[in-house]
Amino acid sequence: MTVVISIENLGKSYMIGHKDANQKYTVLRDVIADGMRKLWSRLRHPEYYTHENIEEFWALKDFNLEVKQGERLGIIGKNGAGKTTLLKLLSRITEPTTGKLKINGRVASLLEVGTGFHPELTGRENIFLNGSILGMTRQDVRRKFDEIVDFAGVELFLDTPVKRYSSGMYVRLGFSIAAHLEPEILVVDEVLAVGDVSFQKKCIGKMSSASKEGRTILFVSHQMHAVSNLCDKAILLDKGKVEMEGEVGKVIDSYLNEKKTNISVSLKDRKDRQGNGKLRLLETWIEDEKGNRLTNVIMGKTIKICARYEIIQDNLINGLLFSFAINTLGDIKIANLYNVTTDEIFNDNIPSKGIVTCVVHRLPLNNGIYSYNIMAMEKNEDILDYICDAGELNVAAGDYFGTGKIPSNDRLIMIDHSWNISPN
Repeated sequence: MTVVISIENLGKSYMIGHKDANQKYTVLRDVIADGMRKLWSRLRHPEYYTHENIEEFWALKDFNLEVKQGERLGIIGKNGAGKTTLLKLLSRITEPTTGKLKINGRVASLLEVGTGFHPELTGRENIFLNGSILGMTRQDVRRKFDEIVDFAGVELFLDTPVKRYSSGMYVRLGFSIAAHLEPEILVVDEVLAVGDVSFQKKCIGKMSSASKEGRTILFVSHQMHAVSNLCDKAILLDKGKVEMEGEVGKVIDSYLNEKKTNISVSLKDRKDRQGNGKLRLLETWIEDEKGNRLTNVIMGKTIKICARYEIIQDNLINGLLFSFAINTLGDIKIANLYNVTTDEIFNDNIPSKGIVTCVVHRLPLNNGIYSYNIMAMEKNEDILDYICDAGELNVAAGDYFGTGKIPSNDRLIMIDHSWNISPN
């Protein structure tokens, strides 16, 4: 089978600047003055900018891969593993720092909502624009035009500037264009998560049929069921390198086992965190209504999800936003417990060391093992600290409805409901 993508010792590095944690710029005057000071310091002490103030970060390093024609390759890994960087290199959005990258065929990419769209142009005009970018003639685009519009379901908004589209409409039209203009290689990032369930099924079906026609699919997703349904091969990335490559089921199992291992690591020791570091998450646990810590919880019971934090040094926090996002171990998103939603933002008297508690009434999860992410943000939505798979929620079956009957375990959640019948 023909090799359509060949990657040898590929590497991509970025230069990351750091500043003093105590520096606080609040007005333009301070920013300009600091810039002038740095310029003068750079001229006088160039060696200062070769170590702690500028750091080289390798998003990918010594990366090797071969993809054959017609393969459906799933690319999985935790946040920051290098998945999106790889797709940007394959899509020629950015250039590699080291190594060789050979692609045999036309590539269509859908990496972010609205990639390749001109916001001032209408949906109709953007279809022709994207077709031209992919090397299609106007006649080729016309031939596929009705199929693209029908698949995307944007007929009513075809002559509306796409800047007025919702994120879901952006994704539907973007995917439809990329899939219908017959590229030899289709590259799709996590954007399908924006669409609704029925559209996701249409996309999976379209990519499957494209693969059967000999086209190559590269698919990045945190949703393991989608990767499993679409792909016949997968690679697991970690710290910019291929940690495992092979049959999709085995690679997914390895990834899920790694997630369980991550959960067992204390939050204060976790390295895979994001945020500006003004606040640091130290510990998380589950407890009952009386404050007793729990290893297992029972569906239908009231529980508390807790996280201990510390504000670093003398940083001032302008309104504290907190969320616990609950997922299956297969990365199916279930719920996001967010204090913005309940209008309980912590604005005043935020302690420098404290415990944030979220009370969940009548836990509606069916029996199984779940994980949850923790994110702390300021009111301006700057991320303070964010850790995926920070904690585990081990749910046991229980009498959720108070009837003595245990619900079947083939559904994820319980919904409180009642029945009635009346004559017609």
